[in-house]
Amino acid sequence: MSDHETNSSVSEFNITDAIANLEASLEKIKQRHEQIINDQARKSALESRQEEIEDLQQTNNHQDSLKSELHYIEKELTEIELRLESELFKWSSLNEPFWQIVRFGGIGFVIGWILKTIHN
Repeated sequence: MSDHETNSSVSEFNITDAIANLEASLEKIKQRHEQIINDQARKSALESRQEEIEDLQQTNNHQDSLKSELHYIEKELTEIELRLESELFKWSSLNEPFWQIVRFGGIGFVIGWILKTIHN
């Protein structure tokens, strides 16, 4: 087998892996998008039901059952909001920028210190 054939098969393998990774990432994005749409619809429905319960509380004497349902709705709304926010912001997304700042800030500090000592 020649070097050209080996390089061709290696680059073809890398392209195949890259395409597979892209497809997997796209599938995750599609699933997340679907989850966001479902959560937003559920949030809207729960908020409507919450308003209905609050109106019923003012007119009826079924306070205990309405309070427990209202508490359940508030809890579920909080969970939905956390799910919606969780994918928009992850601490792991700050990992790379943090280390870039540390690296280049440290290099800048060292270069500045060297320049200062040379200048004096």
